[in-house]
Amino acid sequence: MRFGITQFTSDRGPAPAVVAHAAEEAGFDIFSVPEHTHIPVRREAAHPGTGTSELPDDRYLRTLDPWVALGTAAAVTTKIRLGTAVALPVEHDPITLAKSIATLDHLSGGRVVLGAGFGWNTDELGDHHVPPGKRRTVLREYLEAMRALWTQEEAGYAGEYVSFGPSWAWPKPVQDTVPVLIGAGGTDRTFTWIARHADGWMTTPFESELEDKIAALSRVWRSEGRSGVPEITVLAGKPDGLERLAELGVTEVAFGIPDRSEAEVLSYLERLAGKLTTLR
Repeated sequence: MRFGITQFTSDRGPAPAVVAHAAEEAGFDIFSVPEHTHIPVRREAAHPGTGTSELPDDRYLRTLDPWVALGTAAAVTTKIRLGTAVALPVEHDPITLAKSIATLDHLSGGRVVLGAGFGWNTDELGDHHVPPGKRRTVLREYLEAMRALWTQEEAGYAGEYVSFGPSWAWPKPVQDTVPVLIGAGGTDRTFTWIARHADGWMTTPFESELEDKIAALSRVWRSEGRSGVPEITVLAGKPDGLERLAELGVTEVAFGIPDRSEAEVLSYLERLAGKLTTLR
C-alpha cells in the first residue's frame, strides 16, 4: 500500500514546491492538491461536510491553481507522483486542459495522476456553464475527449458538450494513459460510473462503511467486465487502521497536512513518515 500527502493549497500556506520536495525526501509516493476556481458568495449548494452553505475552511476561497502548483512541484522533485485531490475538469476548456496535463506529464517524466470530481458546488459549476443535472455526462465527455487528444495522432471528438474535428496535439503524456480516479461519495451509481469511465475511486474525507463500499465497488467492477482491480485511494486524517485498509484492497492512503507554518508542516511530515516506516 502506498502513502501520499494532500496539501490544501492556499495563498497563505507553505509553497507546494516546498511541501512536495519534503514529501519526496520523506519517502511518500504521491503529492496531491485540490481545485476550486472560485467560490460564489451566494450559493444554494450545500457543502458535503457541513450540510449547509457554510464552508469548513476558508482555504476554499484561496485555493491555488492545481496545474501551476504541480508544475512548481515537478521542477523540484524527480520521482514522487503528482496528483489532484480533486480537480474539476469540467471548469476548463477540455482541449487546453488536455494540453496542460499532457505537458505536466511530459515534463515530469510520466508522474501525473488525475483525481477528478463531479463537483459538489453546483453554483461554482454554473458559472462555468455546466448544467447541475449533467455534471457526470459533461465529465465523461471531457475525459473521452482528453484521452483522444492524449493518444491519437489525429484526434477528434463529437459529443453533446465537447466537439472538435480531427486535430494535432502534442506533447502526448509519457504514460500510456493518465490514471483517472474519481473522488466522490461511495454509491452504486458512482461505482458504475467509475467502472465504465475511470481507473479507480478516491474516497471523500467523510466516507464511512468502507468495507461494504469497497466490496460494492469490486462487485460492480467485475459486473462491468473490467479486468484486474480498481485503484482505491482513501483520504485520511490519521495513520489509524492501515493494516485493515490494506486487507480490504486499498492501494493508497493520502494524508492531509495541517494549515500551519512551513516549519510546522515540515515537522509534521517527518513525524508522519516515521510512523509509516514500519508499514512499508
